[in-house]
Amino acid sequence: MEIELYPYTVNKRFALQIARGTSSQNHNLAVGITADNITGWGEAVPFSIGSQVQSFDRITTALQAFIPHLVAYHPLQRQSIESLMNKHQLPSAAMAAIDLALYDWLAKSVGLPLWKLWGLDRDKIVPISATVGINTPEGARARIRGWLEVFDARFLKIKLGNPLGIGADREMMLAVKDEMPDAKLTVDANGGWNLEDAIFMSQWLGDLGVEYLEQPLARGDEDRLIELKKASPLPIFADESCFTSRDIPSLVGRVDGINIKLMKAGGLTEAMRMIHTARAHGLQVMFGCYSDTVLANTAAAQLSPLADYLDLDSHLNLLDDPFIGAKLIDGKLIPGDLPGLGIDRMGR
Repeated sequence: MEIELYPYTVNKRFALQIARGTSSQNHNLAVGITADNITGWGEAVPFSIGSQVQSFDRITTALQAFIPHLVAYHPLQRQSIESLMNKHQLPSAAMAAIDLALYDWLAKSVGLPLWKLWGLDRDKIVPISATVGINTPEGARARIRGWLEVFDARFLKIKLGNPLGIGADREMMLAVKDEMPDAKLTVDANGGWNLEDAIFMSQWLGDLGVEYLEQPLARGDEDRLIELKKASPLPIFADESCFTSRDIPSLVGRVDGINIKLMKAGGLTEAMRMIHTARAHGLQVMFGCYSDTVLANTAAAQLSPLADYLDLDSHLNLLDDPFIGAKLIDGKLIPGDLPGLGIDRMGR
């Protein structure tokens, strides 16, 4: 099979600030895998969590070195290719790009959308949330108004963990609540709180009607989640603390759910394992994203009937998404009926 890499830059309509920093632009990489006159598409999106830094350069270099080992395979040899990627210790985002492309190829080869090939029901897809990054109270109000120009967002995910402290977090949350009093709210601290602040904020946010709290403590502080879980009236979801299915058993009793991101997991194959592992341990499931275009978010949407919450809004904040894919219908990101992932490149 033939493998090609396509780098591109995407720019955000609104810069996004979280506890770890601010971003307004991203350099992503698409992978095209062609065999038997069929091309499957995947995407690698850089991200950074602590010492886990998957930069554009690292991902690109790893894929360029790996391609010569891959060309002798056929897309139907997906399990062998997965073993090969693990052997070469590819960054998870690079693995995700190849894995997505293989699934796109597979579903195209049988003429079915991937969700239908898996026997899933699109009627079970829940609405996506719209993310509001760390901001001043007035900045948060403006961001909400900006989202409402894109779609009728009724489910907001609020990023807290402001470097200025929980006082700034509380001021922002009160502004959000005042701006959209009827919206469903969730909070993601991106590991920006210590245990004392997390306990206080979980109780304060519970009184405010927030639905769940995501990654309140930093990756590496998982043992302290036991005490937080006892004190918190809110369900707790792990994001940075949960990369793959291997992380899930140790989180049992510490959290109520996990956030699956294709770039952390290494693609749809591992995402499916994570779903089954989480359910076996009685945990809820959400899907998240980084600066993913509609390509990666459409791929995640193929599995979204199996999720309790969906945070797949990153492509809606892009000014120059190079792809066309899943459609936003009544607040839900719905994968289409075209074979494969159902994506195409703009301008083709």
